[in-house]
Amino acid sequence: MPKKNSKNNKKRFEVGEKESIDQCLDRIKNEGYMPIRRAEEPIFREEIKNGEKVMEPVGKTIVFHAIKQ
Repeated sequence: MPKKNSKNNKKRFEVGEKESIDQCLDRIKNEGYMPIRRAEEPIFREEIKNGEKVMEPVGKTIVFHAIKQ
């Protein structure tokens, strides 16, 4: 069986700001993908404190990794 090019078969889907997880999962399904992993990634804001750059977490986003069905 030939190997599939995994780079073309994988895609990341980020849950939008005004989108529910279920809506994101429906969008994934409608595009012909199947979610294989859920990850929560931090959102950082860069600030300068005492003359140094500081990255402070200000929130998080949910990202689904999906493969083409």
